[in-house]
Amino acid sequence: MNLYIYNTLSLSKELFKPLNKNSVLMYVCGITAYDFSHIGHARAYITFDIIYRYLMHLGYKVVYVRNFTDIDDKIIKRANSDNSSVEEVSSKYIEKFREDMKRLSVLNPSYEPRAMETIGEMINLIKDLIKGKHAYEINGDVFFRVGSFKNYGKLSHKNIDELIAGARIPLNEEKENLLDFALWKRSKEGEPSWDSPWGKGRPGWHIECSAMSMKFLGESIDIHGGGSDLVFPHHENEIAQSESFTGKKFVNYWIHNGFVNVNNEKMSKSLKNFVTVRDVLDKHNPEAMRLFFMFTHYRSYIDFSLDGIESANRSLMRLYQSINLYDDFKSRQNGGFNLVLSASDKSGENIEHYKNEFYEAMNDDFNTAQAISVIFNLVRKTNKIINDSLSQKVIMRGDSNFLDEAMLFIKKTLSEIFGILNENVKRLIESNVKDIPKVSLSEEEIKRLIKKRNTLRENKEYKFADEIRNKLLEKGVVLEDTGLGTTYKTGGK
Repeated sequence: MNLYIYNTLSLSKELFKPLNKNSVLMYVCGITAYDFSHIGHARAYITFDIIYRYLMHLGYKVVYVRNFTDIDDKIIKRANSDNSSVEEVSSKYIEKFREDMKRLSVLNPSYEPRAMETIGEMINLIKDLIKGKHAYEINGDVFFRVGSFKNYGKLSHKNIDELIAGARIPLNEEKENLLDFALWKRSKEGEPSWDSPWGKGRPGWHIECSAMSMKFLGESIDIHGGGSDLVFPHHENEIAQSESFTGKKFVNYWIHNGFVNVNNEKMSKSLKNFVTVRDVLDKHNPEAMRLFFMFTHYRSYIDFSLDGIESANRSLMRLYQSINLYDDFKSRQNGGFNLVLSASDKSGENIEHYKNEFYEAMNDDFNTAQAISVIFNLVRKTNKIINDSLSQKVIMRGDSNFLDEAMLFIKKTLSEIFGILNENVKRLIESNVKDIPKVSLSEEEIKRLIKKRNTLRENKEYKFADEIRNKLLEKGVVLEDTGLGTTYKTGGK
């Protein structure tokens, strides 16, 4: 199957053809390290973690660079308010970011360069842009000459006149053009600075990523990613300065993830709905957070809510409970469960059907929402085979083989590509009881509902049986289906 990627540059899905047949060069814009990471960061880096994992799963050698901006106005402001240094502030929040990403099972990139480690490369890049008349210096500041790059606006799909008309930044009388952006800023009193041909100063934001991308990946790369808010001006400016410097196409595929709102409002500290990654992870399973984002295509807007995370956690538990059911069933089968052999000894469906659907979804611009739907359909199929076999006291060899292949695919796919299902099954089910409300049903009522559910399952009415399971969960009761029957546990809140 071929992989198709939606390219922001062309506003269309394109067949993925890497620059080198067996390898992929990928750069993703990292955090500005002045505060704790928020859920918008989580969405972005989980998105590109899955893309990274999937490309490796397909057999590519991926060189993945994700930078840190460790010198910026916001960092300087934070350092001043904390009576600290820029280096101390950035190092602190880089470390906190790494802690958050580790808890979210986000894999480490190949390289994590810091802007302050790449100042020399930035200066050399700026010197060459000035030499080529793409940049100019005024009193220690260096600006990129937007008018020198004829394709400016090709990523955001706006022309220069439209951009000037819609610009909100104040006109700097020293600049030739309102859209000309800073490559180098002359130093101000009390700010960090470096020596340069234009005097002491520090780099502008946009030049950082061009320099770091070229240092580790070369002049042209396959994939550049980030949030939708970076399309303009950051990524637009990266293209202008990089392609003016090299004379080559900078990036073949631009990938941008959608925005995250909180309870249908834009996240901001002024609205008091600013949610950090650790706010969520202190109360919820990190795998549930990953699954929450997977349920929506990465390019789509998503509304974040605790109800959504709790719903994702219930879905996560269904996956773990299915594994637990399978493990107990296999244990019983290995202990002497009868296998029936017949001329029609085949399962009703072939595992390849599910695999093909899964890869069709993932190859369609990394459609995790559709791919995870395929996995849940497969889980329902495996649960049905087990439940039917338990009620009939037999299992066909073909069904047994299907179960083994299906569960291997489920475990491998969700762990290797989606970064979940990596916890101890029984321990997670046990601990999950602590995270549900205190039981509000009598023991007699619980047993009555379990009996009714078992009858529905025997009659193959699994939709209604699942409704009872969900009803019990809302009331504080967790069901656990095993090869020996159904047991339950209750919450303690």
